[in-house]
Amino acid sequence: MTKHKHEDSTDLLIGRNPVIETLQSDRDIHKLFIQEGLSGTRVNEIERLAHKRKADIRYVPKSKLDQMTREGVHQGVIITVSAKDYASLDDLFDIAEKRKEDPFFILLDEIEDPHNLGSVLRTADATGAHGVIIAKHRAVGLTATVAKASAGAVEHVPVVRVTNMVDTIKSLQEKGVWVFGTDREGEDIRSWNAQGPIAVVIGNEGKGMSRLVKERVDGNVSIPMVGRISSLNAGVAAGVIMYEVFKQHQIK
Repeated sequence: MTKHKHEDSTDLLIGRNPVIETLQSDRDIHKLFIQEGLSGTRVNEIERLAHKRKADIRYVPKSKLDQMTREGVHQGVIITVSAKDYASLDDLFDIAEKRKEDPFFILLDEIEDPHNLGSVLRTADATGAHGVIIAKHRAVGLTATVAKASAGAVEHVPVVRVTNMVDTIKSLQEKGVWVFGTDREGEDIRSWNAQGPIAVVIGNEGKGMSRLVKERVDGNVSIPMVGRISSLNAGVAAGVIMYEVFKQHQIK
């Protein structure tokens, strides 16, 4: 798989599930920090995996972990790793081809909240999406907070980081992928045909899709709502749409 390094040389991953997923992956591990006196089945598993990977294990006071994470919820374990490698667009098509499936991608247009990106990665893994495409500018990248929010899914879902989302959509369309945006005026997802190669764009939390992206997509879909709130959280909206694609791809 072709990979591109994140600009930052290292990153922190916190929490037991993300640490276990990282130790089970092929990530370049620097050090593992474990809170002194910590015990339990999950901690034993972390230590076993770390020894297997020949990781540098440091047992430190809780105050050290609090300082490293700025009082984050680290659950007594932190691992420092080389920042997550990004995939290429070709990698995503290769994955779909190897699975003998129609391509299914999620594009995030200037999503800024790391918890939304983490949520999208978690649902993308659950629904079999072949990858997530994010913007390089004015958007969150793969950080420790994202990894924590994804509950380890960041290790299983390839992420492509692109400079120009419009050009990327054009490239997908040239490869036969239908690209749909999300908009209140779009087609109701209950009547939407999501069969075949497909990509879905989720817009920014506040302003939605950018104008140029909206002009480039093949169509728009909407999620029916009967309450007084006019929109859903970006991560939740993405999840609803991903499961609709998943359902249709399962019954084709």
